[in-house]
Amino acid sequence: MNATIANDLFRQSIRDYHRTDHVDTPIANPYSSSDIESLLYQKNWIDTVQWHLEDIIRSPTIRPDELVGIKRRIDQSNQDRTDMVEQIDGWFFEQFRTITPKPGARLNSETPAWLLDRMSILQLKLYHFREQTERADAPEEHRRKAQFKLDVLLEQEQDLAQCFDELMDDIRSGTRYMKVYRQMKMYNDPTLNPVLYGQTTQEPSSPQPQAQSQS
Repeated sequence: MNATIANDLFRQSIRDYHRTDHVDTPIANPYSSSDIESLLYQKNWIDTVQWHLEDIIRSPTIRPDELVGIKRRIDQSNQDRTDMVEQIDGWFFEQFRTITPKPGARLNSETPAWLLDRMSILQLKLYHFREQTERADAPEEHRRKAQFKLDVLLEQEQDLAQCFDELMDDIRSGTRYMKVYRQMKMYNDPTLNPVLYGQTTQEPSSPQPQAQSQS
């Protein structure tokens, strides 16, 4: 696995989504569920659907009931995204299990999968900023500004790709090592979120006026 393969998979997922461009389109993952390609394709599909849910929820004409429904879908999508990152990191951890870190090897705080998470989101930004540079209904100034931002994002794409490949090389060589970090999300867990498990808090009582001493 390297940055070129990962970015190609992310772009493929984005293109496949935009064939229908609808948040309810079911995923048709073309890869075997046991392969890392399948995990990366699914990861980006989650990101792509959430990208468009975030657009929908900002509509000034959205009904309150629709807004609540979309917000809950976004919350669930965030949980799915985190779970998928941990699953991808688990895959990498197994791949590197037999590698013995060298003396003085450094722990990298950003794991391979969280770096891939940034790369996945970046491909979405590239896709949509590229769209803005090609909008026939937008003024030239709009397209010019979009192109400037697109150029910055393209530089970031190169930088992140280099960082990912260097991280892979360093882990393989034993100069850096990784751990699988669990995010320990609380808000979706009915046993941990006080609102969900029914914990109530009492309003603090108002302070009682102090009796004044008689002179």
